[in-house]
Amino acid sequence: MLGYRFAGFVPAQNKKEMGFEQFLNIFTQLLSITGGRVEEALSWLTNLDNKYKLSSPNYGVGDFIEDLKKKGYIQESSKDGSLSYTPRTTQHIRQRALEEIFGKLKKAKGGEHKTPKSDKHGEANTDKRNFEFGDDTSQIDHTDSIRNAQINHGLSHFKLTEQDLTVNERENMSQTATVLLIDISHSMILYGEDRITPAKKVAMALAEMIKTKYPKDSLDVIAFGNDAKLIKVSELPYLEVGPYHTNTIAGMEMALDVLRKRKCPNKQIFMITDGKPTCMKIGIKYYKNSFGLDPKIINKTLNLASYARKLGVSVTTFMIASDPYLKQFVRDFTAAANGNAYYSDLNRLGKFVFEDFKNNRRKQF
Repeated sequence: MLGYRFAGFVPAQNKKEMGFEQFLNIFTQLLSITGGRVEEALSWLTNLDNKYKLSSPNYGVGDFIEDLKKKGYIQESSKDGSLSYTPRTTQHIRQRALEEIFGKLKKAKGGEHKTPKSDKHGEANTDKRNFEFGDDTSQIDHTDSIRNAQINHGLSHFKLTEQDLTVNERENMSQTATVLLIDISHSMILYGEDRITPAKKVAMALAEMIKTKYPKDSLDVIAFGNDAKLIKVSELPYLEVGPYHTNTIAGMEMALDVLRKRKCPNKQIFMITDGKPTCMKIGIKYYKNSFGLDPKIINKTLNLASYARKLGVSVTTFMIASDPYLKQFVRDFTAAANGNAYYSDLNRLGKFVFEDFKNNRRKQF
């Protein structure tokens, strides 16, 4: 018996060479981190290439830059030769965020949200009911209606009456207005953890999903630090954290102002933050307290949560932190708004936002 022979294992040298798509994935992430500064992102990419030998004999960073220009991802200024990104780059970043967080979603017709109520213009489901005056004739189930007529009147004297008609139930489709509040206070990049990049990715994925799957919906994005500002979806990839405090009051006030102008029944606020409110504006001056849950700031924040509840606006808070002293504030804020709250780590943030958005599609607030 010869038995078994053992020898040293030599792994196959099957490292995949970097091509345009692989470089583009890294470049767009760096571009988002650098706030849209193309030269800085390319400098970082070159440093990564030098350190980790990303290039191959067939394709390097120089080739990649030329391809970026040819394919319309960056453009060169005729005045000073500076490089800038194009709308195609922004669109690519949003699509990548959608695929990364939510998976590939097929574009749907109409882009409306389902509610428990029926509607003749909605999407057909498996439920059936008796015909009622005003129903669209296209909803009539001919097979079931003829069967009912045979049962009710027999074959010898066949007739089809209104009482025999059966219709396919349809689900009502309603529009939803969503405001996404993103905290850009300094703490979003402190403590050795980049929290703003995942928050931006979730916002971009949500924006792209609404645009492709629910085009009749509206999504407004508000960034809040010392103040609140309404930003375009195209600005999301390049949003940066500043040396700001957390003025949740300003963010909520602007969100409610935006939603008051939206003429649709379903209105909701998603707030992504990692800390307690620490700032409010009184006149032209800022009142700040970074050290604790200041009653003056907290009470005004809770009042706004109650006001949102009164207006019928759903508020969901995604707290990217689990500090014990924050939990009581989040509980009080959630109770005042009659909303939902999640203590989410960065890896699960997208899942929570998506599922809450999906669940709210069936609600009439």
